[in-house]
Amino acid sequence: MSRFANVAYILGTLFFLISCFFSIYYGYKVVTHKLPTESNHLEKYKYHFVLVPEEQDNEYWRLVEKGARTAAEKYDVLLEYVGPKQANIDEHVKTIEMSAASKVDGILMQGLNDEQFTPLIDRVVEKKIPVITVDTDALNSKRIAYIGTDNYYSGYLAGKAMIEETHGIANVAIITGNYYKNHQIQRVKGFQDAVKKEKGIRIITVKESDISRVRAAEKTHQILQDYPEVNAFYGTSALDGIGIAQEVEKYKMKNSMTIIAFDTLPETINYIKQGIIKATVVQEPYEMGFKSVEMMIDLIEGRKVPTIVHTNTRIMRAEDLQVSHMDRREIKR
Repeated sequence: MSRFANVAYILGTLFFLISCFFSIYYGYKVVTHKLPTESNHLEKYKYHFVLVPEEQDNEYWRLVEKGARTAAEKYDVLLEYVGPKQANIDEHVKTIEMSAASKVDGILMQGLNDEQFTPLIDRVVEKKIPVITVDTDALNSKRIAYIGTDNYYSGYLAGKAMIEETHGIANVAIITGNYYKNHQIQRVKGFQDAVKKEKGIRIITVKESDISRVRAAEKTHQILQDYPEVNAFYGTSALDGIGIAQEVEKYKMKNSMTIIAFDTLPETINYIKQGIIKATVVQEPYEMGFKSVEMMIDLIEGRKVPTIVHTNTRIMRAEDLQVSHMDRREIKR
C-alpha cells in the first residue's frame, strides 16, 4: 500500500470514528430530551407534570410553555415540555403514552382528534393520571378539564370582523391549518355561522395548509388562479394569515383584498401596520399555560376544578396597535 493510501486510510478511519461519536452523542441528547423522567426519582419536587405541545418550536406553544413554567416554579413543580418537533399525530400519541408509562402526576395536552385522542385520554385517566386539555378540547373524552380559547367563538368573531371590513359583500376563501384538528374545525364552523345570513358574502373554497406558511402561500396562489372572483381570505392559524399576506403583497393586491388572520406573530403585526391584514384574532397562550398548572395542582389536592375555562379572545386591528403597545405575551400560533 502506498504512503498516500495509508494516509487516506487513517484519515478515513478517524472521520468515521468522529462521526460515530457525534451521532451517538446527539442521538443520546435527543432521546433523553424526549423521554419523560420517572416520577419516583423526583423527590425534591412536589409534583411532576408533562406538557405535550402540538409541535415543540411553535411560537404559540412556547408562550404556553412559558406560562406553565412560571407557574411550575412558583408551586415547586417539575414541568417537562416534550412532544413532536413538527406537528405529527402519531408522535404526539407516543409522547402521551410514554408520559403515562413514566407515572407522571398529571398530563397537560392538546386534544387534536376525537378518533385518536378520546380513547387515548380515556386510557390515561383510567390509570389514575389526570389529564387537562389545553388550547384544544377533547370534549367526548374523560379529560378532567379544559382551559383555552372557545374556538367556535373565535371563528365567529373572525366572521363578524369579515362582515365589518367588507360591509357584507365578499367572495371568501378559507385556508385552514388542518381539516381533522378539532380547533381548526371549530374556527371554520364559527366563521361560517357568522356570515351565513349575509347574502353578499359567499364562501368560495376551503383549502388546507398543514399549518405551514409556505403551503398557505401556495394555496393562496392556487386560489387566486382558480377563483379570480375571490377578494377576501380567512386564515385559521397564524401561519395561514402570514402565507396569505405574502402572496397578496407579492401581487400588489393590498387595496383589493381583505384578510382576516389568527394570532399575533410579529409578521402578522407588521402586515396589520401595512394594511395588508385588516384584522386578527387574539388569544392568551401564556395565561393558558399558567392556569393549567394551577388547575392540575388544585385537582390533585382535592379542590374543585371547573370542567371548562375559556380564556379571553378578541379582535385586533391597526387602530388597536396605536392605542397601546402589544403585550409580549400576545405572540401566538
